[in-house]
Amino acid sequence: SSSAFYPSPFDEAVVITADGVGEWATTTVAVGKNNNLEIKKEIHFPHSLGLIYSAFTYYVGFKVNSGEYKLMGLAPYGKPNYVNEILKIIDIKKDGTFRLDQSYFNYATGLTMTNNKFNNLFGQKERNPKNEKLTQFHMDIAASIQKVTEDIMIKLVKSAKSEYDLNNLCLAGGVALNCVANGKIIKEKIFENIWV
Repeated sequence: SSSAFYPSPFDEAVVITADGVGEWATTTVAVGKNNNLEIKKEIHFPHSLGLIYSAFTYYVGFKVNSGEYKLMGLAPYGKPNYVNEILKIIDIKKDGTFRLDQSYFNYATGLTMTNNKFNNLFGQKERNPKNEKLTQFHMDIAASIQKVTEDIMIKLVKSAKSEYDLNNLCLAGGVALNCVANGKIIKEKIFENIWV
């Protein structure tokens, strides 16, 4: 939070950090005023927007922690046909906070990001980048997780605006590297000013 708020041009702002895993918190909402930054809400590991995005990065056959931008780049070529399946994995509350059903993932306990239950939900196993080409299926998966990520971020931002009623927003963390989601947040005109 401080990495976003203190260098920003704002005296006061809502600061939303969304990451894979920072320390224990994966998503925080904080309010910064002058030299004071106070965390108001936290979502903890293993519930993580960054990690679910990385899980889909892995599933589509890209490298975790470096290939996420490829997943974002693939999304416009697909249709978000798998949003309903993703919503079986992630329970999104009205304010944008969420919980992940851990039975679909291995990242907390195993060596892979996803498991057979995850594969069965979407109807295919994870793509092997060595010998399997990207298909329309992978593009649609990318479009679907991108859409869910955007929806969650917009809900988080809207609820932070209505709760703290400040004009400025700072965004930080790996999920804030999702420039397409940031663009949607800007388009919604929820906050007057945004600093990423």
